Amino acid sequence: MNTRYRYVGRALMVFAVSGVIAGCTVFSGRETAGEYVDDATVTTKVNAQIVNDASLKSSQINVETMQDIVQLSGFVDSARAKERAGEIARNVDGVRSVRNNIIVR
Repeated sequence: MNTRYRYVGRALMVFAVSGVIAGCTVFSGRETAGEYVDDATVTTKVNAQIVNDASLKSSQINVETMQDIVQLSGFVDSARAKERAGEIARNVDGVRSVRNNIIVR
């Protein structure tokens, strides 16, 4: 009977620690697992649209998403290419805003 209480105590401890860790994630401003998956999907969609645009050199453009905010970085040859990448990202479903940090060189 004493062994059973130990197992119950350990199980409660595991749940308590899990709850604390999950709670810290919310308070620290980080993404939940669901948000991470959603952001990965948005990143994939933006990357696919950029690759499909013949006027852009997609290998020079990096896409990152955090809480539905897309950040574009990298290098392009013209201001028009920078604008076009931003337009593409803004038109993808699930994108709340775009930070276009692409450098024209």
